Amino acid sequence: MSVSLFCPEGASKEEKYQALIPQIQSLIAGEPDLIANLANIAAAFKQAFDFFWIGFYLIQANELVLGPFQGPPACTRIRYAQGVCGTAWKERKIIRVPDVDQFPGHIACNSASRSELVIPLYDQDGAIRGVLDIDSDELDVFDAIDVHYLKFFFDHVDLF
Repeated sequence: MSVSLFCPEGASKEEKYQALIPQIQSLIAGEPDLIANLANIAAAFKQAFDFFWIGFYLIQANELVLGPFQGPPACTRIRYAQGVCGTAWKERKIIRVPDVDQFPGHIACNSASRSELVIPLYDQDGAIRGVLDIDSDELDVFDAIDVHYLKFFFDHVDLF
């Protein structure tokens, strides 16, 4: 089976999300394997937006463990309340960091990372099961459009 995604040339960020989200939903529909779905989600967003790094950390015991991702090698484990990912987990909220050097306790998995966006991922019972972590090698890349569409996507997809 061949899989390809369509992302309009010259489209705005918002138009890209609007085109991509239904395609990703279709791509993962009916596939019960979490890892396969997370891998395809990361690949699709990386392809469309050329993020420096995008991936998932899944909660195991009392730490976040690296899951499927696209980009350079990453930190394997992040403790609760540590760094941007662990803080998003602890505070149960989306965290957008325009300049990672200004975030107290930022974990520099890659020194090229300059800005970051972390979205907590919940199951149907409202328990956090992991986080989506996106890094850019440019300052202040993520905005309200990213937050809106990524939150919308993960609120409307049944992963866990």
